[in-house]
Amino acid sequence: QVELVESGGGLVQAGGSLRLSCAASGSIFSISFMGWYRQAPGKRRELVAGITIVGSAGTNYADSVKGRFTISRDNAQNMVYLDMNSLKPEDTAVYYCYEVLTTSRGSAPYPYWGQGTQVTVSS
Repeated sequence: QVELVESGGGLVQAGGSLRLSCAASGSIFSISFMGWYRQAPGKRRELVAGITIVGSAGTNYADSVKGRFTISRDNAQNMVYLDMNSLKPEDTAVYYCYEVLTTSRGSAPYPYWGQGTQVTVSS
């Protein structure tokens, strides 16, 4: 059983900052991808930022957040963070933590989602 729990969402004025955190717990053997998605009302869920750990390692960002958001991780704590600066009203959405991981040696990677945390940016 694996659980992802997000925290750090809230209401902030345009131009402000927030830090989202995601804690992964349970039977985790290895993590191949950690990322943040968001979904605004009436819109599709989109990838905001991701860290690829296995394979072509690196980070990637949606064009709309480049230069403003930074994704990072703490390997020892199985944590992933999203630092959001210069927030805009269009960043308002529910933000979801997403990880692809294995629960034991030899098992297939499987995607897991957090429950989501609301970020609201007022103008």
